[in-house]
Amino acid sequence: MPKLIRITTAPISLNVLLPGQMKYMQEHGFNVIMVSSDGKELETVKTNEGCPHHIIPMTRRMTPFGDLRCLWLLYRFFRKEKPDIVHSHTPKAGLLAMLAARFAGVKIRVHTIAGLRFVTTKGFSRRVLIFMEKLTGRAATHVWPNSYSMEKYIREEKLVKASKMEVIGRGSSNGVRLSRYSPGVINEEKLAAIKQHISYDEKLTYFLSVGRIVHDKGMDELLQAFVRIYDTHPSARLLLVGAFEDEVDPVSDKARELIQTHPGVIMAGWSDAVEYYMHIAYALIHPSHREGFPNVLLQAGAMHCPVLCSRIDGNIDIVEHGKTGLIFEVKDEESLFQQMKYAIDNPAPLREYAQSLRKHIEQYFDQPVIHALLHKRYLQLLEKEGTRP
Repeated sequence: MPKLIRITTAPISLNVLLPGQMKYMQEHGFNVIMVSSDGKELETVKTNEGCPHHIIPMTRRMTPFGDLRCLWLLYRFFRKEKPDIVHSHTPKAGLLAMLAARFAGVKIRVHTIAGLRFVTTKGFSRRVLIFMEKLTGRAATHVWPNSYSMEKYIREEKLVKASKMEVIGRGSSNGVRLSRYSPGVINEEKLAAIKQHISYDEKLTYFLSVGRIVHDKGMDELLQAFVRIYDTHPSARLLLVGAFEDEVDPVSDKARELIQTHPGVIMAGWSDAVEYYMHIAYALIHPSHREGFPNVLLQAGAMHCPVLCSRIDGNIDIVEHGKTGLIFEVKDEESLFQQMKYAIDNPAPLREYAQSLRKHIEQYFDQPVIHALLHKRYLQLLEKEGTRP
């Protein structure tokens, strides 16, 4: 039975970005070991995936001495376990795992790129992050961008050799589980509790944002555009499902004040049941400045929730303007405002876009489809190395 090590920096990524993937591989002939730092999601991940887990104390921040220690720990772990494949996801885990696996003699070293942090940075930090991406790409034998637009950008920036790169299927790291993200499986009691949590009123129009409340997710321009919408449509509400992350990329003081004081903004907090918010929302707005292949758009589309998103890599691989959703220019408050205004004034075409997006997702991004494609590619890589079971 071939051994597969699946590694992310933190357990939240295993839990949120890759749920079900490790379990699928375990059930289809692989001996799977998960690796990440410790965290509150760890026990949930181990229970849901049914695979053993090994802790390496990685952090998302740049910690040179701590990172060197983790590199050594990973090297020792790979030498002990002798995996056939090491597959990493997230930047820090990718850099450390690909280097350690190369030093340890692992023949198949795969890294998935689901976003490029340097895109929204400047100066010295940008140069460091670009160097890290290039170093990860050199150490990997295969690099899988999770969208075609991202692959194109990586080629243009010469971050990774073109011969190493491949997009699996139509993109996406994990697809979307339609058995969960479908209006027909909504639990009415749970829905009622969430409605009570936000004091839901069917007469109001709820624009929804799901994700980390940070600057790079476009929160500043979203709040400014919403304030203008609220001035002419006082029944509009902006529902924020997520949590502040002030350590890395805080929102502006003005945005924070609006979140805390504006009568039209509802701070719902973090939730593991985002599909319920999508079910009651008028539309989802995703104004992110950078993405790989955003799961939240797949989830919203699966829930028949209309989508408005920024024109960036990843988003444009899912949404086609005027056909499956609405697209506005990135970091552009005026463009976002105009699309929000169109959406609130034109509910009929918005519903048509949502129906078209759901059909597109059913065809290409149902989770079992993505898992099967990954499994097939793993077997092809093993066969090429002469180790296929």
